[in-house]
Amino acid sequence: MIERPMLLEKLIQRKQNGRVKIITGLRRSGKSFLLTDIYIPYLKSQGVDKDHIISLSLEELANSRYRNPFELDSFIRSKISGNGRYYIFLDEIQKVESMENPFVPGKENRIGFVDVILGLMKIRNLDIYITGSNSKMLSSDILTEFRGRGDEVKVHPLSYSEFRSGFPGAGQSAWQEYLTYGGLPGLLECQTHEQKSLYLKDLFENTYIRDILERNGIRHEKSVLDSLLNILSSSVGSLTNSNVIANTFRSVEKINIKPETIDAYISCFEDAFLLRRAQRFDVKGRKYIGSQRKYYFEDVGLRNARLEFRQTEESHIMENIIYNELIQRGFDVDVGVVEYNHKDKAGVSRRSQLEVDFVANSGSHRYYIQSALNVADEEKRRQELNSLKRIPDSFKKILVVHGNVIPHHDENGILLLSLEDFLTDRSSIDF
Repeated sequence: MIERPMLLEKLIQRKQNGRVKIITGLRRSGKSFLLTDIYIPYLKSQGVDKDHIISLSLEELANSRYRNPFELDSFIRSKISGNGRYYIFLDEIQKVESMENPFVPGKENRIGFVDVILGLMKIRNLDIYITGSNSKMLSSDILTEFRGRGDEVKVHPLSYSEFRSGFPGAGQSAWQEYLTYGGLPGLLECQTHEQKSLYLKDLFENTYIRDILERNGIRHEKSVLDSLLNILSSSVGSLTNSNVIANTFRSVEKINIKPETIDAYISCFEDAFLLRRAQRFDVKGRKYIGSQRKYYFEDVGLRNARLEFRQTEESHIMENIIYNELIQRGFDVDVGVVEYNHKDKAGVSRRSQLEVDFVANSGSHRYYIQSALNVADEEKRRQELNSLKRIPDSFKKILVVHGNVIPHHDENGILLLSLEDFLTDRSSIDF
């Protein structure tokens, strides 16, 4: 079994905090597994009696009667006897149907799962955890419904370190597997490229895209969504914006589409946890600049499958994986820009910009991180370090390099780390 220590720690930190724990994330990323196979065994190991753990999967046919909110509420209350702490786990909570209130008829008075949970939260000795699918229970929606009484825990696909712990190979073979197929847990049960490819493509078409179409009431624009996903997949690690994408549609797809429509569709992808955006941040000016941004996939395997595994440039995918790792560690991540003045060969003063791959913030901590596939020669090394050297503050500056690198600081105080150390040792960035 693959352990997920970062996620387990998040649940432990939120245990008995008086809020409903809302487990969100990409479908098939392991939300149910986290609760039933990792967290519940942890509770039992801490002495919680099995009779004080009430776990119900609303996706199962045997539990279909509890999709009625009144039946669900009655069932849970019937299981509570005494003053001890009870832990309630409701998986696929969106299966609970909204029903007319028999006492106060009217559309605005319908009863659903939110009403059930809010009622149960009034019972002081209950600790409640729920999961749900993206099409009917997005984190932004559900947190609003719970009016500040919800605590979200985001579940991501397996990190590289988690994936490697369950992969039969090691080292370079594990990296190549992860680089190509990503970290969705179900892939570990697939043996061949054909099986893995089919698994990823089927999830895209029959789960994620269907969720997006259903939730947003999109009826006749699936081909546009498909094209937009392909464009974003091809531009991972590159700056872009809705105007640039609209121009691509006109020139390549021969389709006129407004930038505002593109922004709306991209927001649908973000809501479904398929994509994340990284804004541009002026390091010296300490402000966000321009409309250009980068988009990264929540799982690189899904991105690769979208492009039929034809565009697997290791440098861009490595950058995506580093970005995902930082997000999983709880950082807020931007794309950095460093402006500087210089003279060109003709002696004319110029103002130029250098990019820092990531500006990672967590509280008062900040890290500037550059991703490099290799620094095989001095010129390449100089290029990769140039932007970091021009940052005027004292926050940590790190160059992550694919290959064998002994962690060390160079003469400018910049930390050089191997990709393997960065991905497998959370403390390595503080070397």
